[in-house]
Amino acid sequence: MNVLTLVWRPLLVVVLALALVPAVFAQSGTAKVRVIHASPDAPAVDVFVNGNRTLTNVPFFTASDYLDLAPGSYRLQIAPTGQPASAAVIDATATFQAGKAYSVAATGPVAQIKPTVIEDNLSAPASGNAKVRVYHFSPDAPAVDVKVAGGATLISNLPFPDASAYLEVPAGTYNLQVTPAGGSAVVIDLANTTLEAGKIYSVFATNVVAQITPRVAVTTPVVAPGTLPATSEGASMPLVVLAGAAVALIAMAALLRRRAAL
Repeated sequence: MNVLTLVWRPLLVVVLALALVPAVFAQSGTAKVRVIHASPDAPAVDVFVNGNRTLTNVPFFTASDYLDLAPGSYRLQIAPTGQPASAAVIDATATFQAGKAYSVAATGPVAQIKPTVIEDNLSAPASGNAKVRVYHFSPDAPAVDVKVAGGATLISNLPFPDASAYLEVPAGTYNLQVTPAGGSAVVIDLANTTLEAGKIYSVFATNVVAQITPRVAVTTPVVAPGTLPATSEGASMPLVVLAGAAVALIAMAALLRRRAAL
């Protein structure tokens, strides 16, 4: 049970837990995709999908909602705002399958920027529980552990750029801490972190270590064919949704929108 996702708030964000969505979702015939701009020194960018400019002037840090996308392969390119696709700093092809969900992120500093594609799980947690996943997107941060203050280690040795497995925990308030892997120094102290039943929490650790910032997106599980998961927005974690980002999403993470801060 990886509480890392929770604890991760201000830490790192990883992207690796994969899981199946419910059968109902698989029957919808579409893929669910969100795009994340997690490159800390990258300027605002434009996203091209199959050669068409789809998103413009997307800043760091942004994450879109999950949007419906027809299954298939897409060419995704990301270029500085106002520049043509030929100036893309990311040029990649991504394939999305029907009935699955994905996070596509642009990770790393500009000099080493790359696309990170993670398969997500939008199935509902058991009654009375919440699901949490931590994404380690802080390029110069070491691998970390996530712990309950004074208690057990929930996530061990989570590196950049990776994501923890989903942690399913009873709804409630938790005191979480993030430390360097194997160490005891508290890098992030997340006291009184509240998780609501029936919600899926994505915790992104963004920016460089000196300015590491937690970003949180809250998603409602997929419950029926064709139903888009709704993103909850609270005063403490605003999220900006990008229309049509579904495709751009794939564009890889160089940008996306949903400003979420916790």
